[in-house]
Amino acid sequence: MSIGLGIVLVVIGAILTFALNVTVEWIDLQMVGYILMAAGVVVIIFGIVLMVRRRRNVSTSRTSIDPATGDQITRNETSSPE
Repeated sequence: MSIGLGIVLVVIGAILTFALNVTVEWIDLQMVGYILMAAGVVVIIFGIVLMVRRRRNVSTSRTSIDPATGDQITRNETSSPE
């Protein structure tokens, strides 16, 4: 989600900076566009860092029957790759 938000910010910033030829006296639209593009790049980098750091857990569950007693035995294993 953060990568998508970053792309949207970059696109809106590029439109404001390069494609819009409107002059507004109280705000500089090109500067706003550059700020939005920079914020978009920061959000994209932050999103990539969070994706790389996310850990995945692997959970395995095994069920068997003890031949001596006839009881059902469940074994759960959880591992996290590092």
